[in-house]
Amino acid sequence: MLINAVPQRQGAAGPRAAELPDGCVALAELAGHVLGRPVHHVRQTRSVSEVDRGIASRAVLTGANRAAQLAALEAPGGPVLTIGGDCGVELVPIGVARFRHGPGLGVVWFDAHADLNTADSSPSGAFHGMVLRSLLGEGDPEFAAAPALSPGNVALPGTRVFDPDEEAALARGLAVTSVAALTGVEKLYVHVDLDVLDPGEFAGLNYPEPGGWTIERLVAELDALARFEVVGAGITECVGTPREVEVLEPVIAAIGRLLTSGE
Repeated sequence: MLINAVPQRQGAAGPRAAELPDGCVALAELAGHVLGRPVHHVRQTRSVSEVDRGIASRAVLTGANRAAQLAALEAPGGPVLTIGGDCGVELVPIGVARFRHGPGLGVVWFDAHADLNTADSSPSGAFHGMVLRSLLGEGDPEFAAAPALSPGNVALPGTRVFDPDEEAALARGLAVTSVAALTGVEKLYVHVDLDVLDPGEFAGLNYPEPGGWTIERLVAELDALARFEVVGAGITECVGTPREVEVLEPVIAAIGRLLTSGE
């Protein structure tokens, strides 16, 4: 298993977005300790660039940041755990997994938000709210995945905030709301945006939303995915300090169990 720390922050909005690189490093250090694996730090610039065609920091996101992420996945030699950074870091590892594993790849997207906007529908212009729509092959052509995830192969357990265009995307079958509704999925990628948790459970959230899960609930939901072959995972949107992230040890351990079950 390869652990990649990708401290990108340019895809995020919110008052704490600038804290994402430090949160990434703190969480990656904990992951390396819990899982007993070295952490590869993928260099990402902290610079931002202007809004271009409805996407903030387009030039940074499509430039050196993306190139470094792709280079880090040239020869992973096994499952990859990506520690973000904002949710936009998932564009590359999930895109690579889809290319390698074919149309039977499914994604379980544990996230308070659906991340199914496009540049035309996004209220903020922040790419972290568009990344899943891009992985389904829609939206801005500089970000749209090819090959794309198959419609219906994405589950959104724990999602509790939908913008109108995201609700429309769900209604036409781009994603489903439960893991039980996934059909034809042969291999799985697991995404965990920590804001699926309730803010009372973990304080280090970039974009907190009330009414979220407990850590215990998230661990149980992760353990329930053991029937799948999990080929990759990501944990994103952490702005916690090294001391704050310690409560996430059970979450990291559960993801580690999924990624190493075939070893």
